[in-house]
Amino acid sequence: MTIRVRHLLAASVVTLSAVGAQAEDAWYPYAVESWDPPFDMASPRTSIDYVPLESASQDWEICVSFPHMKDAYWLGVNYGVASEAGRLGVNMQLVEAGGYTELNTQISQIEDCVAAGAHAVVIGAISYDGLNNLVSEIRGQGIPVIDVINGMSSGELSANSLVSFGEMGGKTGEFLAMTHPAGSDPVKAAWFPGPAGAGWVEAGNAGFIGAVEGSAVEVVDTRYGDTGKEAQSALVEDALETHPDLDYIVGTAVTAEAAIPILRARGISDQIGVLSYYFTPGVDQGISRGQILAAPTDSPVIQGRIAIDQAVRILEGADYEKHVGPALYVVTADNHKDFDSSSTLAPAGFSPVFRVD
Repeated sequence: MTIRVRHLLAASVVTLSAVGAQAEDAWYPYAVESWDPPFDMASPRTSIDYVPLESASQDWEICVSFPHMKDAYWLGVNYGVASEAGRLGVNMQLVEAGGYTELNTQISQIEDCVAAGAHAVVIGAISYDGLNNLVSEIRGQGIPVIDVINGMSSGELSANSLVSFGEMGGKTGEFLAMTHPAGSDPVKAAWFPGPAGAGWVEAGNAGFIGAVEGSAVEVVDTRYGDTGKEAQSALVEDALETHPDLDYIVGTAVTAEAAIPILRARGISDQIGVLSYYFTPGVDQGISRGQILAAPTDSPVIQGRIAIDQAVRILEGADYEKHVGPALYVVTADNHKDFDSSSTLAPAGFSPVFRVD
């Protein structure tokens, strides 16, 4: 089994033996929640220990599609899918569309992947509704489709490996609401949920707004935008100009990472608190340094691993969980030392893997 790696800024392809070794490390059993009926976050759920197959019976070809590889969150998912493909002994082709504005690119990349002979497709969707026709076409060819991380509204999905981003946003909002309960001095927050139209963003927005409702937290500004560092930095700068009396900046991991140097440059780091509603290495570092107050983790490495295992199980006619996701928990400065980052972050030095053979 050879894992070939291409750096984002280089065209060369190299062999990274360290990843191959890490792919063999046992990551299971892993505590997850299972929804039944599946594909509905409002369904009852049970806690189970997820155990994947030991290996695949043949070298299936699995196509994986991501919105982009601009931030370390998706690098963690990439590590999960590549490592699990290597552990199970299947082939994996990863395509990334370049951003949340590139729905047509994602669709055409997946179509090309299927035409090239993919036996199963794992999709981190750019749009909640925008890939439904494509999912229907793929399923019509008898090819399983697994929804990973972001969520899609299609009723023809084979399986989900994802959590509720509504709960992710909710947990961040709960942290802030508990810090500033009703009756305490009011505080002002600017909220940056991510790119408009993405399913995870709409869910995260609803969860956060619902959690702070009735508390002393006033959301004075909501700004949507792509999760590139440049785009989020511009949004943070604009919000600070519009609301110089802000108490909190809350949003995507990229928002939180971008806010740190901006606040430092303005000399107001001690005046404005920063929170993220998901987890990246930058957020991890920010929490350890006291620059970010808290962030929930949805264990994206594990979600990627499970999506690959679900695909293989379906292809081999094995029993499989149709809708699972890791249990959520909030990482703060108080519990950071007990946080096992291997569920959430790619190892230091890991480079994007676009092909596993």
